[in-house]
Amino acid sequence: MSEKVVVIVGATGGIGRATAQALAKSGYPLVLAARDQAALEVLAQSCLELGADGVLAVSVDITVKSQVEALFAKAKDHYGQVDVVINSAGMGRLKPIQTLAEEEFDQMLALNLKGTFLVSQAAALAFGTAGGHIFNIPGILGQYPMATAAGYCASKFGVVGLTKSMALDLKRSNVRFTLLYLGGIDSPFWNEAGMKVQRDKMLRPEQVARAIAFALSLESPAIPTELVIQPESHVFV
Repeated sequence: MSEKVVVIVGATGGIGRATAQALAKSGYPLVLAARDQAALEVLAQSCLELGADGVLAVSVDITVKSQVEALFAKAKDHYGQVDVVINSAGMGRLKPIQTLAEEEFDQMLALNLKGTFLVSQAAALAFGTAGGHIFNIPGILGQYPMATAAGYCASKFGVVGLTKSMALDLKRSNVRFTLLYLGGIDSPFWNEAGMKVQRDKMLRPEQVARAIAFALSLESPAIPTELVIQPESHVFV
């Protein structure tokens, strides 16, 4: 059993779900957060059956500060502490800049960038003097540009700058950060992204979950500040 309480935001998505189930098998106490309460309850039950040392399911819209603050208040009320936060919530609309709607651009900035800011800020406050570990996921498009992804890249490049600057602000507060630069993941993201892709050649969410579990297993002072994981067909691209 692990004594680290882990909050997973976007828990019902591909990476979030796989990570919740992987950490449940190792006995982590979990806080699962997403918008769909019914889906959260189903996932929570499966995590309990896999061995999680407690599961709290909280419906939250991470673009709303009061809801994010309530999430961490509930987590601390339930467990008495928060030690790890995994930001796996996100969305994308992949279109040429000529056809990308202002509303779609705003949605990506709100969820991918503002949501990461609100969750990371609230987490840093919830950790207290003990510190903690925050995983943010810019993906590979937070590192390299791509045609049809101007709006998405803007939000994800922003996550990188935000995270690296927060790390400097919080370096004396024992708050550690890991950035995950992931290649294409076979996840529900692609159901609405607006691009046809070969999902059978992508990374599986379970592979990402194992990488996160490995990062959590490292003893202090070791900290993987950045992890790059690509499908074989995209190595060093």
